[in-house]
Amino acid sequence: MTRNTATFLEIPRPALILGLAGLLPFVWGVVTLYSPALATLTTEAIGPRFSGPYVGLAYGTVILSFMSGVLWGFAANTSGAQAAVGYALATLPALWAFFMVGGGPVSAAINLITGFLALLALDYVFWRWGLAPRWWMALRCILTGGVIMCLLPITL
Repeated sequence: MTRNTATFLEIPRPALILGLAGLLPFVWGVVTLYSPALATLTTEAIGPRFSGPYVGLAYGTVILSFMSGVLWGFAANTSGAQAAVGYALATLPALWAFFMVGGGPVSAAINLITGFLALLALDYVFWRWGLAPRWWMALRCILTGGVIMCLLPITL
């Protein structure tokens, strides 16, 4: 099947706005990583897990698992062998997050980056199968790029 990727302008506005809003915890992690004053303020106000690398790693783990559910939903729109393969593939991001995120912030960030890149490949598979909306890959590329850019500083 030949499928053309939609442009940025074709992404439904609510999906784009909510997707970009979903990047805010990642961005906050980077901001507090480079601003000790904001990190201290955040730690004092709501706790240490909401600043620096901790917020990005915890939230990244949640989002990678959440995306397993999205892929599972795509798999539910097909049947037979394709559904079985789809369900199996859909479990991989959550399993990756469960087994691979830990062991310190640097390795956790590297494993999350790897997980999000693999997720993008899975998004492409489901999109090519016609199970994801036409605009899906345009949105997923933007969001994956944002996530990776926010996780990279943790690896340095």
